Amino acid sequence: MVHRKAEELNRRIHLIAESALNDTRIIRSRELGGFNLDAQWNDDFHHSLHTALTEERSGYYRDYNGLEDLAKAWQEGYVYSGQYSAFRQRTHGNSSRNVPARQLVVFAQNHDQVGNRILGDRLSGMVSFEKQKLAAGLVLLSPFIPLVFMGEEYGETAPFLYFVSHTDPELVEAVRKGRQREFAAFDWQADPPDPQDEQTFLRSKLNRSLRREGHHRTMVEFHRELLGLRTRIPALANLSRKNMTVSCDPRQNLLLVRRRFDDQEAGLLFNFNDDAGKIRIHMPAGRWRKRIDSAEPRWMGPGSGVPDTLQTNGTTQLDMASYSVAVFSRNRAAD
Repeated sequence: MVHRKAEELNRRIHLIAESALNDTRIIRSRELGGFNLDAQWNDDFHHSLHTALTEERSGYYRDYNGLEDLAKAWQEGYVYSGQYSAFRQRTHGNSSRNVPARQLVVFAQNHDQVGNRILGDRLSGMVSFEKQKLAAGLVLLSPFIPLVFMGEEYGETAPFLYFVSHTDPELVEAVRKGRQREFAAFDWQADPPDPQDEQTFLRSKLNRSLRREGHHRTMVEFHRELLGLRTRIPALANLSRKNMTVSCDPRQNLLLVRRRFDDQEAGLLFNFNDDAGKIRIHMPAGRWRKRIDSAEPRWMGPGSGVPDTLQTNGTTQLDMASYSVAVFSRNRAAD
């Protein structure tokens, strides 16, 4: 109905489902028995990224194993594709392996995942600046549709608390009790702010002036550069997983992704190590050009040990800073 109305109005309307069902029926065509929505949020990408960065394991995060699940989210979309979920105490989801990447929306934060925390914690208040840049790279360099939560692009520090403005006292009390029940599954040791209190709303207001200051300004520029790479490098601009290879190395706490389009190739290194040090990677022989390293002083990082160019013979050793992302590209026809 909505798509038909869009045609009548000569408009393009995108219908995106905020669904945690991990059910591809939502985005399958009507011919295949689906609801024909254009795209769907992928909470599994967020949950696996969140656990990899924070090691939080209570509530629904108990179902996720960080880096290895994040690799599956990159490869297939849903992490839970029919296996048993300990949190839900049942099997959950179906496979999204054949779903086009452009139909899945990924994120490091959104209004649900932040607003439904007991204190409305944003990622900026939970992890280091380096981890925030790493999260941005994982979202913006993926083959999926990226979602950036309001203020995330500059590292907003205000919480995003759950607030309401109801006039029915019984409804207000029901909301308060409902929130308490929701938090019971988590190990959060705090009292939730009253959602009906005006101060809860006021504490959640954005301070956009931060984007012009210090590391907040750097974060804006970092997001801008990542989005630019997503546009300028053909292998990143192509929203497809067909020519993508994802390698997860738990021993090195490393995720290596290669994305290809025609003769263009990009190599993405996501380092989850606590300490800087040498890593060993396998990349096709050739000359690779470094496009960005989040550890560079330009991005207020601790300093980069990654060279501007790599001439590889298949296996290469690099010095990478902790919790950093580096991007390389090459033209295979030129090698």
